[in-house]
Formats: sequence, C-alpha cells, structure tokens
Amino acid sequence: MALNLSSRAARTACAASKSIARPIATLIPSRTITTSPEESNQQEKPRWSYTPATAKAPFSLHLDSKRPAFHVNSDPLMLDRFYIRLFGSGGDKILSDETKWLAVTHKSFDQGRRGFNDRLAFLGKRIVQLQASLALAQGVSRAGAAPDNFGRVPFTHPALDGLHNLSSEKKRILTERSKLAELANKYELQKVLRWSPRMPNDLRASGIQLVLAHTMYALIGAVSLEKGGVVATKLARERILEPLGVKSAS
Repeated sequence: MALNLSSRAARTACAASKSIARPIATLIPSRTITTSPEESNQQEKPRWSYTPATAKAPFSLHLDSKRPAFHVNSDPLMLDRFYIRLFGSGGDKILSDETKWLAVTHKSFDQGRRGFNDRLAFLGKRIVQLQASLALAQGVSRAGAAPDNFGRVPFTHPALDGLHNLSSEKKRILTERSKLAELANKYELQKVLRWSPRMPNDLRASGIQLVLAHTMYALIGAVSLEKGGVVATKLARERILEPLGVKSAS
C-alpha cells in the first residue's frame, strides 16, 4: 500500500513539474514593435532641429491667430560664426553641437519642447558674478580711511585694499541687464538667438534685453558644463567682464 502511494505521488509531482516548467515566453504572445516612417526620420535628425512627435498636440489652440510669425536661425554655419566671434578662434569647437543650440534656446521657443537654457543660465550667472566679486575685491581702492579722533590707526594689508570696492550695488551696476544686452549685440547674439517674443513687432517690449542677458549667462554655463570651471572662468573674465570694464588682477 505504501509503495503504491509513493509511486502515485511521484507521478503526480512529475506531471506538475512538466506543467509548471513551461517558459514564460510561451505564455506571452509575441509582439513586434514597428516604427512609423515619420518617427524613423526624426530619429536621424539632430534633436535641436525638430519637435518630437509625442510632444505635439493633435490640434493648435491658436485658431485664426493674427500674430505674425517670428523666424529664428536654423543654419549651423551662422551659429558657428557667432561662437567664433564670442570665444575667439576655435570657439565653434568648444561645445558639442547639441549644447551649442541648447545654450541659445530660450524657453519661449517652441513651447520649450526642444529644450531650453534656464539651468545653464543659472550656473553661468553664478560664475560671472563670482568673478566680478573677485575682480572688485582684488582691485585698488581709491577711498582712504576716515580720520580717527583718537589717533588710532586701522589695520591695513595689501590683500584687504580692495574690500571698499566690494558691494552688491556696485557689482549689480557693472553686470546689469542693459550692459550685458549691449555686449550681446556686439557679438551679434540676436542673429542666432532662438526665442518667441510676445510681440514680434516690438522686441524691446517683449523683453529682448532680459533674454539676451539670460543667454549670455547660459553660454558660460554651457562651457562650464562641458569644459570645466577653469575654461569657463577664463572666458567669463576675458569675453564678458573685461569688455564691461571689470579688470581682473590675475
């Protein structure tokens, strides 16, 4: 009796193992993923040159819009010439192609669907303002010490001579928005800037100064991201602060 039970249990266990051991691939129907011709063509294009199909709405909310179209640059050669004007000889080779376009793209362009330069500008602004503070602190102060009624002589040291220059107001005046925008115009940044103004017929009222200054910071941030802080610091001093009149001692 015990022998019959053990053989019967063995047969049951063997049958159960055969039914459980089926590979999971046989339980799930095979499925092939196909790519439409439009998606395959977009994958071959650089990311900056098109809007992803999945980011597009099925229809536009701007029905019968009378807002005039605003055209931006899409020529890589024109962009390379700008980087040479900004960074000097070989400036078009400092950044990768994707980053070169991202650095000059404002969030208003194409509803931000191709990426934009806000984070680069945040990083670049910190670098430029730090270098402006260092340049002011290292400068020679023309303000003398006020006479002391008790004949006391304040402590002096060459490393502290520039502290009178260092103030948030003075730094703000040297790196204010209008001056950065004027410098950006000298480099002809507006020719390659990708943005969508609120009023295409009135760029000043649309905030062109703010966008130009914002993009100048983003360019320094992009260099810091790809080439490191040493290169970004050097370019911030030579290509932005010195043209603004901020001389560095080192």
